[in-house]
Amino acid sequence: MDNDRNGIAGFRLTQHTWITELGNWIDAITPDGRRAGALLFDSKIIALPGVRDRVVAAVLADQRLAQGGLGGLIGVADVVAAGDQVWLLTDQAVSPTLSDLMGAGAVDPGGAAAILVETAQTLLALHSAGLAHGSVHPGTVVVAVDGAALLSERGLADAIRGQAPSFERDTTAWAALARGLAAATAPGAPRSADLFERAAAAASTRGLAAARDTLLAGREALPGGAISRDGLAQAARGRSAFAAPRQQVMERDEGDIVTLLHVPGRTNPDHAVHFGPGVTTEPPLLGTTAERIWREGRDQLTTRRGGRAAKAARARRRRTVIAAAVFALIMAGALLAWFRLGSAPELAIKSIDVAAPKKTQGCDSSVNVTGTIVTNGGAGEIAYEWHKNLDKEVVKQTLRATSGQTVYKVPLRWTLKGKSSVKATATLTVTTPGPQLDDKATFTYKC
Repeated sequence: MDNDRNGIAGFRLTQHTWITELGNWIDAITPDGRRAGALLFDSKIIALPGVRDRVVAAVLADQRLAQGGLGGLIGVADVVAAGDQVWLLTDQAVSPTLSDLMGAGAVDPGGAAAILVETAQTLLALHSAGLAHGSVHPGTVVVAVDGAALLSERGLADAIRGQAPSFERDTTAWAALARGLAAATAPGAPRSADLFERAAAAASTRGLAAARDTLLAGREALPGGAISRDGLAQAARGRSAFAAPRQQVMERDEGDIVTLLHVPGRTNPDHAVHFGPGVTTEPPLLGTTAERIWREGRDQLTTRRGGRAAKAARARRRRTVIAAAVFALIMAGALLAWFRLGSAPELAIKSIDVAAPKKTQGCDSSVNVTGTIVTNGGAGEIAYEWHKNLDKEVVKQTLRATSGQTVYKVPLRWTLKGKSSVKATATLTVTTPGPQLDDKATFTYKC
């Protein structure tokens, strides 16, 4: 993405950007020079009926939790509308993510355990408050420069899908995260990988608190016997430099920007607060951090505009005259987006395949069985189960299929111990979307 503007509401945008199901994330810089993040929502999604209101409600819920002392979430400074664009601005960096570090092979076993313990604790706190995350995966786990694991995009996926929060979905996603970290650490630290697998199983059967306790009680399986952020902090610091913002001064009039969040202390909290060029709303030293960021950013833009204040005022009057027409266009665009989304193919499973090692496995082996799910490229949720013929454990998982992607790999790590000679069969069953499909693979264990 080549940013067509180098700032929004005082936040400077860099050239480091990546795409998610919500829209475009961009590394940004606050007016006082701190690393932050800016999410430009996909216009086709945010314009759908009710989505923007649900996004705002999710952010307000997070801010209330933060005021109550809950940590572990990326803080949101504001949600703003600029014309037909809607932006979410964070007051903390949103990179690197766990996905970035795993791709670089920069997650050590002690750090992986720290991530799992901290994210489990954050999810438990959310659930006790009656909220869920809704989209836990390596791309929404942000690793701070001190190695702390913070969750981003809390509640946003549920908001855009219009679905109720689900504690069970969070737990299933956390278990998948634990299994992914087990697979990543297995080659160099098999005992650590086994601990993560046990934690995933505990989450699936007894919940996140039991999974967290499993990790804490089993730390002797980690190198050095410790859960440590040190490796994560070093890796995060090495990947925390972001692209420099464009050097040219932003010379065009941003127009009216609207903060969609309630600013405390206002007499009419149900209405958005408008910030036009050169307009201030409160004494400069009052208000929350988010409000100060707003004021500092708008002051900077006003200073650069200088003699164009009168022109901007006339432009605002013209915008007021045509407000009804703009609203009608926005609604028409929302309807068009709705129909376009409705024409996208409904998610369907075309085939599944399971592969296991052909070579006989020796004593106390950890075997990697790979399932491949092929779809028609539609978006939606895939629910699947792994069944093992040698025990009654059923590993239930879900994954989020994205539009355009057709192939998904779903691994199973099966550890066998003891003296025996058996045929081990792993069966993959896809239950959603229907109809149900099955495939299996067999390998030999001999000790």
